[in-house]
Amino acid sequence: MVPTESAVRPGATTPESAPRGRWIALALISAAEIGAMSTWFSAAAVAPALAREWHLAPAHLALLTVAVQLGFVAGALALAISGVADVLSTRGVFMASAALAAGANGLLTVTNGDLRAAVPLRFALGCCLAGVYPPGMKLVTGWFRRDLGIAIGTLVGALTLGTALPHLVAGLGAVVAWRTVILTTTAGALCSAGIVAGFVRPGPFEAPAARIDLRWALRALRDPAVRLANFGYFGHMWELYAMWTWLPVFLAASFRASGMDPSGGAGRLASLTAALAISAGALGCIAAGVTADRVGRTATTAAAMALSGASAITCGLLFGRAPVLVALVAVVWGIAVIADSAQFSASVSELAERGRVGSALALQTALGFLLTAVSIQLLPVLQRELTWTGALATLSLGPAFGVGAMLRLRRRPEAVRLAAGHR
Repeated sequence: MVPTESAVRPGATTPESAPRGRWIALALISAAEIGAMSTWFSAAAVAPALAREWHLAPAHLALLTVAVQLGFVAGALALAISGVADVLSTRGVFMASAALAAGANGLLTVTNGDLRAAVPLRFALGCCLAGVYPPGMKLVTGWFRRDLGIAIGTLVGALTLGTALPHLVAGLGAVVAWRTVILTTTAGALCSAGIVAGFVRPGPFEAPAARIDLRWALRALRDPAVRLANFGYFGHMWELYAMWTWLPVFLAASFRASGMDPSGGAGRLASLTAALAISAGALGCIAAGVTADRVGRTATTAAAMALSGASAITCGLLFGRAPVLVALVAVVWGIAVIADSAQFSASVSELAERGRVGSALALQTALGFLLTAVSIQLLPVLQRELTWTGALATLSLGPAFGVGAMLRLRRRPEAVRLAAGHR
C-alpha cells in the first residue's frame, strides 16, 4: 500500500507527491517562461537607441516600461476577478497569451517612434504577459506538492533569465541594432507558445475547473494569512522592478562618474553588468527554493529581503566608486532582490482555497505590479532630488515592510500549511 501524504514525515517524498515526469515538466514550463518574459524589458534594454532614433525624453522611455506594468496589472486583475485562470484550460491561456505577446512586441518595430502607437502596444504586451506568468505558476503547482518552493523558484529563475536576455543581446555590441533585440525576444515568445502546445500537459495535482465567482477576490483579501503573504510580496515588488528597470542607467552613470570614458564603452559595460546582475538572480531563486522547502518560507523571504534592502543602500553609497566594486555589489543585489519572489507565490498557493490557486496568484501579481508602476516612475524623480544614493535607499523601504509582514505571518497558526510545516 502506498502511504498517504499525511502518514509520512514532513518533507518526505512519496510516489503520490512526486509524480513521474515532474522535473521534465518543470524544465519545459521554465523554458517557455524564459522566451515569453524576455519581451517585458525588450524596450528598456534598447532605451538609449530608442532615445536617439525617436528623440525621446527619459520620462517617455519610462512610460514604455510602465505601460507594460499597467497592462500586466489590468490583465492579471481581469484573470483574478473573472476566474478565467481557474475556469479555462491553463495551457490554452498560456499558449494564446504567449502568441499574442509576440505580436504586440514585434509590432513595436513599425511604430516609427509614434508613442500613440508604441505605448498602447506595450500596454497590450503587459496584458498578454498576465496570461503567461500566473498560469505558468499554476501549471507548476499542478505537478508539485513536495519541493514546491524549489519548483516555483526555478520558474521565477527562468523569468529572471528572460528579463536579462534583452540586456544581454543589447550589450553584445554596437553591431546589434535595437530592432534585432525586439525581434529576438518576439521569436522567443513564439517558441514559448510552441513548447507549451507541443510538450506540456496538465499535472496530476491541477485542480479541476472552477465556476465563475466574482466575489472570490474580496474573500481572499479578507483572509489574514493570505493578506500577510501578499503584504510581503508588495514590499518585495516595490524594489524589484524599479531595480531591474533603472539598474543599467545607474551603472552607466556610476561608471562615467568613476572616470571611465563614455566613448570607451561605459554604456556597453553597464548593459553587460546589468545582464549579469539580473540573470544571477536565477541562482538566488533556486537556492531560496531549496532553503524555503527545508527551513521555512517566512524565514527565507525575510532573510532575502533584508539582504536585498542592504544591497540597495550599499549600491547607492558606492556611486562613482571603482566599477569592479559597484558591479560586485550589483550582482549580490541582483541575486537577493529576486530570490524571495517565488516563495510568496508558493505561500499563496498553499494558503489559498484549493480551487482558486490560479486566481489567487493572478490577484497577488496584479496588486504587486500595480505598485511597481509607482516605484519605477518615482525613482528618477527621487534621483534628481536626492542623488542616486538617496533614491536607491528609498527602495529599501519595501523590503523592510515585507520583512515585518512575513515575520507576523510566521506567528499565525495558518503558517503550518507552509512548506510542509516548516513555516
